[in-house]
Amino acid sequence: MSESPAKTSLFRTIGEDIACVAGRDPAARGKFEILLTYPGVHAVIFYRVANRLWNSRFQFLARVMSWAGRLLTNIDIHPAATIGRRFFIDHGAGVVIGATAIIGADVTLYHGVTLGGVSWSPGKRHPTLEDGVMCGAGAKILGPITIGAGARIGANSVVVEDVPPAATVVGIPGRIVRSQDQRRVIAGGRVDLEHHLMPDPVGEAISYLIDRVNFLEARLTELRREGAGASANGKEQEPPQPQCWFKPN
Repeated sequence: MSESPAKTSLFRTIGEDIACVAGRDPAARGKFEILLTYPGVHAVIFYRVANRLWNSRFQFLARVMSWAGRLLTNIDIHPAATIGRRFFIDHGAGVVIGATAIIGADVTLYHGVTLGGVSWSPGKRHPTLEDGVMCGAGAKILGPITIGAGARIGANSVVVEDVPPAATVVGIPGRIVRSQDQRRVIAGGRVDLEHHLMPDPVGEAISYLIDRVNFLEARLTELRREGAGASANGKEQEPPQPQCWFKPN
């Protein structure tokens, strides 16, 4: 994991959060517009301030700041969460980040992402996302698991187990469908936004079954034609005799 934002100034950290948007959102047209009109950026600014208050033991004020950010942006980030530099939430609505979540640098979340817990146990209850992770819209990452650096979580996936670095995960429950050597490389370090190119294992399985059914139907039609031709020639085909796989005593 990269250097913590706590070791840099608050304004520098927020400036990096704003600057990184241009490289991850093709619709971004300038820093001034990003600062005024991006709720994901607003939520991160509220979090940065609330997190500094939380770490300075002003926890009630931190929770009030977090509540205000939730009210204005519809993004719920607990002030105790640990979030690295250049963090971007695109669109933002419905994002939830739990108290013990740890997020590395250069992470991107889309709307509806949940970094949640699965138990009441004290201690680490929420996921760890290492540097460069991208989570598609609606993804749910649950429990104290680790998502390796550079991994991609497909839209609406539910992930409850560790994911190795640079893997692509889709489905419910999430399954690895693409390794690092199969990933597309985008020039200039930009995030690959072509989510529609992610593999669909369920769709592939259904497509295979459809092809198999079509083949069997064609074969059955062919056998019926052969049987009809034999009957027309006056040749009765005897049914196949069962084979005996053992010798009686």
